[in-house]
Amino acid sequence: MSLIVQKYGGTSVGSIERIKNVAKRVKKAVDEGKQVVVVSSAMSGETDRLLGLTRELSSRPDPREQDMVVSTGEQVAIGLLAIALKELGVDAISLTGWQVPIYTDDAHTKARIKEIDTKRIQSELAKGKVVVVAGFQGINDKGDITTLGRGGSDTTAVALAAALKADVCEIYTDVSGVYTADPRIVPEAKKIPVISYEEMMEMASLGSKVMQIRSVEFAAKYGVKIHVKSSFNDEDGTWIVEENEDMEKVAVRGISHDLKESKITVVKVPDKPGIAAKLFKALGDENIVVDMIVQNVSHEGYTDISFTVNKTDADQAEEIAKKVAEEVGAEGVERNDKIAKISVVGLGMKTHAGTAGKMFEVLYKEGINIYAISTSEIKISCLIDEKYAELAVRALHEAFIENQETIAIK
Repeated sequence: MSLIVQKYGGTSVGSIERIKNVAKRVKKAVDEGKQVVVVSSAMSGETDRLLGLTRELSSRPDPREQDMVVSTGEQVAIGLLAIALKELGVDAISLTGWQVPIYTDDAHTKARIKEIDTKRIQSELAKGKVVVVAGFQGINDKGDITTLGRGGSDTTAVALAAALKADVCEIYTDVSGVYTADPRIVPEAKKIPVISYEEMMEMASLGSKVMQIRSVEFAAKYGVKIHVKSSFNDEDGTWIVEENEDMEKVAVRGISHDLKESKITVVKVPDKPGIAAKLFKALGDENIVVDMIVQNVSHEGYTDISFTVNKTDADQAEEIAKKVAEEVGAEGVERNDKIAKISVVGLGMKTHAGTAGKMFEVLYKEGINIYAISTSEIKISCLIDEKYAELAVRALHEAFIENQETIAIK
C-alpha cells in the first residue's frame, strides 16, 4: 500500500466549505487504497490575526509566548478537518506537533526540526486511519511549544514524508504549480512542469512564495519527491525532483522577486581586521539570517558595510548594528526598507555564458540602478529600489523566458 503525505495551505482550508472540499480530496486518495497523512496550515488569515493580538500587547512579544498563541491556529484547522473526514466515513485522528511528537531546537518562532518520532503516526495508520498533523509546530527538549517560521507547514510535510519514507509529498496551494514568475505580475508566466531541488531552493530563498526553502532542503537531503498542485482543480502541477541533464538546456528557469528585506549599512567603519566578524557574529548569535553583504572599497582608512535581512528581523538587526558601530567607532547606521531583490535562476547558467551581462543590460535599459549583486552557479540577484520591482520582473521575464520552450518531465 502506497503512503502519501498531503499538505494543505491556509487558503485551501480557509473556510468550512473549503475544509469539506479538502476532506473529499483526502477521501478520494483513501478510496484509491492509499495510506494518507495530512498536514494542515491554519485557516487563511488566522496566523496574522493571532500575531496581531500579540503585537497589540507588545511591540516585541516574548518569542515563547508568541509561539504558544500562534500555534493554536493549526490546532483548530486539524480538528475541523478530522471532523469533516469522519462525516464522510473516513476514520481520522488529528495530532498536534507535540503529540506526534516533532522535536525541534529552542529557537522560538523559527525553530528547526531535529527529529520526528513516527511511532504514533505509524500506529494510527496501521488502524486504517488518516492522520491529520498540525503543520508549522513542534516541541523542544524543555517541553515547550515551538513554531518553525512562516511557511513552516511545508517543512513539516516534507520532514514527515522523509521520516515515514512516503512515496510522494503533495503540496496543495492556491496556485497550480511553480511558475516562471509571479503570475499576478507577469500574466505570460508559464507553469514549470519539472524543476530541480537546487533551482527550487534558490527560487524559494529569493522570494518565490510557493515553497519554503527549508522544506526543499529536506526533500533534497532525503530524496523526497514533491508534487506542487492546486487544491481547487485536478491539473498536474510541478514536480520537484533530482537534477537531470535536460534541465541544463534552458539557461534561466524563473524570475524571482523579494520585497521582504531591509538593507542596513554601517557607515564609515574603521578598515581593520575583525570588525566584520564582530558584526556578523553578533547577528548570528541572535539567530538573524543575513542575506546579501557588500563592503565598499576602503577610502582613507574607512569603509561602509551593508547587509540585508528579513524585515521581521530588521529592528533587532539595526539595534545590534548600532551597538557594534558604537563599539568600533563607526560613524553610524542607516536603514532602507524600500528595496527589492530581483533574481534570475536556472541550472543552465552553469553552461550558458552571458546571463549576467544580459540581466544588467535589461535593467540598464529600464533605467533601474543596482545597489548590490549576489551570485551563485545557478542564480544572479540584484538589489534595486522597491518601486521598480514589478517593472524589473516583467522586463527580465520577457528577455529570458517568453521565447523559451518548457522542459517536459522525464
